[in-house]
Amino acid sequence: MASRPTIVLVHGFWGGAAHWSKVIVQLAKLGYDSIFAVENPLTSLADDAARTKQMIAQQNGPVLLVGHSYGGAVITEAGNQPNVAGLVYIAAFAPDAGENLLDVGNAFPAPPGVANAAPDSDGYVWINPNKFHESFCQDLPADEALVMAVTQKAPVGSTFAGKVTIPAWKSKQSWYQISSEDRMIAPANEKRMAERMGAKKIITLAASHASLASVPIPVCALIDEAAKATSA
Repeated sequence: MASRPTIVLVHGFWGGAAHWSKVIVQLAKLGYDSIFAVENPLTSLADDAARTKQMIAQQNGPVLLVGHSYGGAVITEAGNQPNVAGLVYIAAFAPDAGENLLDVGNAFPAPPGVANAAPDSDGYVWINPNKFHESFCQDLPADEALVMAVTQKAPVGSTFAGKVTIPAWKSKQSWYQISSEDRMIAPANEKRMAERMGAKKIITLAASHASLASVPIPVCALIDEAAKATSA
């Protein structure tokens, strides 16, 4: 039986590793026993890619990187490590060489949730807690959205300007999940990035930006498919 890769989950802005909680439980039910969720500082693309590379280096054997939202930019930057077997993008940014999140976002009109994010006096960018549910995770129950809003992890504003150097998706197999109801990244932009990278499989789910929490079963089905395709 082929050896499954270790799955390393990379969160995005406005949340930490716990955003993957439902995905972790579902992957365990599918028989995966080597799963790690990186806790990135969200201080710069370089810092977050460096932390992710540390996690990759700790694994024996192949690694499947899974990135949500900004986590897609992180795996794009960190995924060139030799033991990375593939990349899975969950409603995620996938910049090209020399691009940052602002460049990618400017390809389409800003989706409605973006207007509800603003920096504080220290330069950390927050989603207005009263607007978090409607912006980030409108398909989650109100109680879950409240917890996400209160525990959100704000990125340093300058992180948006961090440019990718060598995109891992140019040399690694990739998979992409589009959220058709995304209010933080334009769904058409997600489709553009998925097609640009030549993803082996692209799926579209009727989900918010927080598809990893609202529809974890089909998200995990895509991860499982990628893991099987990259098994040693």
